[in-house]
Amino acid sequence: MFGRLMGNRTNRMQRASPLAAVQTPPDAGVLSCRVLDPVSEPVTNAEFAVTDTMGRTVVSGGADPYGSFVTAVPAGEYRLAVSAEGFTPYRATAQVGENCLASLGDVTLQVAQPPELPAPGDWEIEPTHSSIAFTARHIGLARIHGRFNSFAGAVRIAEPMEHSAMHIVIDAATIDTGVRMRDDHLRSADFLDVRRFPTLEFYSDRFVHRGGARWGVTGALSLHGVTRTVTLDTEYLGLGNGMESEVRAACRATTELHRDDFTVSWQTMLARGIAVVGPSIRVDLDVQIVPKG
Repeated sequence: MFGRLMGNRTNRMQRASPLAAVQTPPDAGVLSCRVLDPVSEPVTNAEFAVTDTMGRTVVSGGADPYGSFVTAVPAGEYRLAVSAEGFTPYRATAQVGENCLASLGDVTLQVAQPPELPAPGDWEIEPTHSSIAFTARHIGLARIHGRFNSFAGAVRIAEPMEHSAMHIVIDAATIDTGVRMRDDHLRSADFLDVRRFPTLEFYSDRFVHRGGARWGVTGALSLHGVTRTVTLDTEYLGLGNGMESEVRAACRATTELHRDDFTVSWQTMLARGIAVVGPSIRVDLDVQIVPKG
């Protein structure tokens, strides 16, 4: 009787196991691990990519709130890559057997060294290798992509970096979505009204380090005669050298603008009550700067 009771208890424990909820086909197994930082706290923003021996992605995704990753895959050999903002990537190989759990246990990510910052001094945006693009929703379904073809900017790098400043001027008339009729409409008084407001300007003297390579650049954006505070979510990409061995620094940045905030409120509705143009615009910047002069 005692043996039967112990056996029943064991069966109940097995049924209560978290892996009991993972449905696996007969030829599959389970791959898992938990990602921790150097002080053994879960890295909840970790991203995973599992590839086969040919380098093809089998499954990818993010960690749960406990930093864990569990997935069912066909039996075989796999490469696991783990990445998270501010940490050095981790890579491992795992052999997954049929109806088996292949656990890598606790994986500790090491804090990555942030990229070297540009030297203090005056820098300028190099427009040939930079872009200011935007994306707008159209009829609630598709996205319209565009860019500004002419702009200039300067950055004064300070020590410390948080005291730096930047100024960007964009020629509003150079808006380009690849369709002349649409671009003419965007230049009209319905939207940018380029005759009255020929430029868009952004000035910032607030650089906030958010950890790793992430920065928040907050400043004043003047558009359509209205000035509002805007923050660019920025990823600093580091230093490099160009074709003539000149030093360059690069970053990516994004923000979202609401048209009504800048009184760019033209709108028309389709018969089904759907707006032709969405209320917000996503702006993406890819910028390279070089020392001035």
